Amino acid sequence: MTVIAGQDVAPFDIDATEAWWLVPERLFDGETLDTGRAVRIVAGRIDDLHPAAEAGRDDLPVWRTNGLASPGFFDVQVNGGGGVMVNGTPTADGLRAIAAAHRPGGTTAILPTLITDAPEVMEKAVSAVIAAVGRDGIVGVHLEGPHISVARKGAHNPRFIRPIDDDTLSCVRRLRAANVPVLLTLAPECVPPGTIASLRAMGVVVSLGHTAADAATTRAAIAEGARAVTHLYNAMTPITSREPGVVGAALDSDLYCGFIADGHHVDDAVLRLAIRSRPMAGRMVLVSDAMSTWNGPDHFTLYGETIRLDGGKLVNSIGSLAGVHIDMATSLRRLVDVVGVPLEDALKMATANPSRLMGLEANVGFLRPGMPADIVLLGGL
Repeated sequence: MTVIAGQDVAPFDIDATEAWWLVPERLFDGETLDTGRAVRIVAGRIDDLHPAAEAGRDDLPVWRTNGLASPGFFDVQVNGGGGVMVNGTPTADGLRAIAAAHRPGGTTAILPTLITDAPEVMEKAVSAVIAAVGRDGIVGVHLEGPHISVARKGAHNPRFIRPIDDDTLSCVRRLRAANVPVLLTLAPECVPPGTIASLRAMGVVVSLGHTAADAATTRAAIAEGARAVTHLYNAMTPITSREPGVVGAALDSDLYCGFIADGHHVDDAVLRLAIRSRPMAGRMVLVSDAMSTWNGPDHFTLYGETIRLDGGKLVNSIGSLAGVHIDMATSLRRLVDVVGVPLEDALKMATANPSRLMGLEANVGFLRPGMPADIVLLGGL
């Protein structure tokens, strides 16, 4: 069980207590934010949700807090943290260190994210995920590339960008044979027709990203089974008056749209417009896209180049953006306080929406009977 309390301190040892009650001022269960509810926790799992007045009637200890209780955050795009990058340390211990670096900020589930790299690095990362999945907050993997557009590569090294091949398909088969959830980012114009449908049939969640596709190609990819776009607006064709591009086609669809809310990668006004434009609720997914500097040193090496933290931004030697320095809790607060998203909607973007994207509603993103008691307590929202 993971309970992250911020500045609150439990009045008893929750790790040594078999059954107890949590009574927050407000509770968000993944669907609804309201008051007057309590969570009964038994053996690290949610026994049930009850009216707050019932807490303690069974003589179990009660933790009453002025905080807001929510499911722990689920981040589907985490490149690193705590001084560790998935690409640089593709081991089970490396993945656990990354997850641990994000846990103080309320993130209880992650998809460690491997960006475009050599086939042997992908193979090592896949082995690490298979060894680590199901523990310490590691619930799957995000393979971001290498089958992407050189024209929209962003910080990805073009030396490793390549057509879809047996190396990747073999890695995906290994992951799916081990029942590991897989999110795979690709450029639809860079893979043969039928590729997305084949991946979807394998149980892979396909996301469109780092792509120079036009709207027609994007719509064809959606029809074939693509479910998401990766870091909306970044590394994809923009909206213009006569060509909607990937951004326009995605917003005008039922795709899940991952997005970064650090104020650097997407302007806040543009993000507000995107959120308001969606034809279907529940399809915006907050991500950190964090690098190893979060709870780590102020610099790291990627593809042999030093990336440094400068004024809250990660930049390369020429001053271009080269990653994100933020976590989910900080992103959520910006989303509410700066972007102006209603709190309940913002919480869904960090919990229920990514859970539904990945088909993990039974384990992640909700407070429901039988689920792990992975709860974050938030103050000041």
